[in-house]
Amino acid sequence: MTPEDVLSHFRETDALLEGHFLLSSGLHSNRYLQCAKVLMHPDRAALLCRALAEKVYASLGKGSVDIVVAPAMGGVVVGYEMARQLKVPGMFTERVDGEFTFRRGFELQKGARVIMSEDIVTTGKSSRECIDVIRAAGGEVVGATCLIDRSNGTADVGVPLFSLMQMEVQTFEPDNLPPELASIPAIKPGSRNLK
Repeated sequence: MTPEDVLSHFRETDALLEGHFLLSSGLHSNRYLQCAKVLMHPDRAALLCRALAEKVYASLGKGSVDIVVAPAMGGVVVGYEMARQLKVPGMFTERVDGEFTFRRGFELQKGARVIMSEDIVTTGKSSRECIDVIRAAGGEVVGATCLIDRSNGTADVGVPLFSLMQMEVQTFEPDNLPPELASIPAIKPGSRNLK
């Protein structure tokens, strides 16, 4: 699957947005990728995650992953579909008082080889937080996946990061907005509350 094929799924589902957006990282951007609008279509989710699973297999080999863990909320659907494609169980972490944790009876076996799976990586902060929880629970994180790496390959999540495409999407500090963004209100399209 080429980067243009990936973007076509976003365009066809109106998931590539333009305007003024407040990201969960606290940064601002003029473009936003709403993965939920792509992943609400099971056929598209399967195609995208199958291509991503093939990248994992090509690099790590079949049988190299025991379980997929995703951070809620954005990673839940992609994590589930990655687990299905890799033919392993999947579970997710949730934020409790601002910190990721395992709930709902989810437990990792010590030494389990884990893929941490996200929808989008921008700074890598949420990915690193989820990876820390996995490691604290005894898992061995062998890699991370995301549909789109918005950092254009600069985010460091501490393990190999597999993505369907990398793209550069400009981000801005709140006190350093370009005039075209400063002149319009910011929309917070993500699922995480900002403080």
